[in-house]
Amino acid sequence: MAEPRAVFLTGSLFRHITVMSLTSSVGLMAVFLVDFIDMIFISMLGKEELAAAVGYAGAILFFTTSFGIGMAIAGGALVARALGEGDEGLARRRATNTLIFGVLFGIVFSVVVWVNLPVLVRLLGASEATADLAVGYLRIIIPTMPVLLVGMVAGAILRAHGAARRAMMATIWGGVVNAVLDPILIFGLDLELTGAALASVVARLAMAVAAIWPILRHHGGLCRPNLPDLRLDFRPVLGLALPAIMTQLATPLGQAYVTRAMAEYGEEAVAGMAIVARLIPVSFAVIFALSGAVGPIIGQNFGAGNRARVRRAYLEALLFTAMVVVGISAALFFLRSPIAALFQAEGITRDLLFLFCGPLALAWFFNGMIFVSNATFNNLGHPFYSTLVNWGRHTIGTILPILIFAHLFGPAGVLLGQAVGGLVFGMGSAWLAMRVIARSERAAPVEPFQPEARRLTLLHHRR
Repeated sequence: MAEPRAVFLTGSLFRHITVMSLTSSVGLMAVFLVDFIDMIFISMLGKEELAAAVGYAGAILFFTTSFGIGMAIAGGALVARALGEGDEGLARRRATNTLIFGVLFGIVFSVVVWVNLPVLVRLLGASEATADLAVGYLRIIIPTMPVLLVGMVAGAILRAHGAARRAMMATIWGGVVNAVLDPILIFGLDLELTGAALASVVARLAMAVAAIWPILRHHGGLCRPNLPDLRLDFRPVLGLALPAIMTQLATPLGQAYVTRAMAEYGEEAVAGMAIVARLIPVSFAVIFALSGAVGPIIGQNFGAGNRARVRRAYLEALLFTAMVVVGISAALFFLRSPIAALFQAEGITRDLLFLFCGPLALAWFFNGMIFVSNATFNNLGHPFYSTLVNWGRHTIGTILPILIFAHLFGPAGVLLGQAVGGLVFGMGSAWLAMRVIARSERAAPVEPFQPEARRLTLLHHRR
């Protein structure tokens, strides 16, 4: 039995944002928490070069995962918009074709990355021994990128249908599988980094199956693929996916520069940065989930023509972001000493950890602002604005302030510079998003919103 489709056209927007963000973040946190636990296990081995290798590998995995996020954004936006228009057949077709394109693009991209792994790791500034460890770890994980893309795109399709809990459960299953296998493979079989990589491979397979299954059972299923439909959807999918992928790739490139800048201060500094990099997504999983959570809400209402509700969704998402960041920042501040003890952090590593758990955590409000603005751009038909904001934030907004602050404050300045860039571009993204929303309101004046009447009108026109 198919379930109701466009669920975000009525009801409390703040409630929709809260439910979508929290459920999405639980799933994300399951994945991020496994990475966090991986880091704890690797730290327990007492080998600093292993912790540094995970840091370098993480920067490249972030790069490949960002490709998947871009494809997921495209699939989620197109399906949500079709549902808002009342066209369930179009939503099903675009879900199918986005998954197919995602797998094909993922195969090509993973081959390119796999072949160039030694070059990429050394570009990050890894020493020879650490680079070999990182490459060995990545050579096992990178070939499963098409599988990861299936899980990510399918999860975005579920969220476009409003099935936040089912999307959450897919990532939770992946996290559970990884968490169970990690200690068995890392310690039980004494495989160290290889064990962590193998656990990640199996977890990606579990997540993909758990995300596809509810689409087939509860949300309209998928179409039989055919070449004419693939040709028909190639342009709209690529039109959203290409700028979304370019937008997402800016983040790991910026992080790669941060890693290289930190590498100048030694492996102790890189280890500190690696711990912070694992702590950030666990702490701010709700903020990371915002793009995927807010996007379907904005997309459905934009597809249905309710521009006033789009504006309210954007503003309430910013309010939600502020509340989450303040609460999490306070918790990190009070827990900074136990966290440092957990990782046996000392010296520069401890200093960097304390800096993040202090004032820098509050700066994540501006990153959240960018996520919400980018979701707005993608779903209102301006995906290249997301590309502009993200590339600006992770090039000029990262390199320039890091050069200045690192010169003044050493390794701490690397994190400070990164935060300052986020502040500037977060404010800029909010200004641009409000202009895009205002422009859409002028282009299509809002009428009293009647979703059922609109759906019947669309069906009548199609006939």
